[in-house]
Amino acid sequence: MTEIEFLQAEIFKGLTNLNKKATEAKEYKFDEADFATILERSEYNGLGLYSITTWLKRTTFGTITHQDKSKKATDARWYNRAFITMKTKQEGLTYAADFKVPAKLMARFNPVVVPYNNSSEEE
Repeated sequence: MTEIEFLQAEIFKGLTNLNKKATEAKEYKFDEADFATILERSEYNGLGLYSITTWLKRTTFGTITHQDKSKKATDARWYNRAFITMKTKQEGLTYAADFKVPAKLMARFNPVVVPYNNSSEEE
């Protein structure tokens, strides 16, 4: 399972992507309600967010990164505060995020296949 497949199956599941041409996770755009759900799921699963980008009527409205807030990408406090700041600043925004999926989480969804050796080593 790739990072985008994980995000589609676990984080974006049941939500409406407003960018039908998206090929990467950071290109997926969501309305305010769906993005709030994404943040909840991201925090629950221990994902990090490098940045949140907003659009207003197809024009970039603003971007906030974890570095702007001097926080680690996996610190949910920064992206929850950034979301609240953006949604109170302007209504009707569209949201996207650049995600960090931890390697340990990806490993849980990508089980290691151990080859079975049926030969006998007795001689």
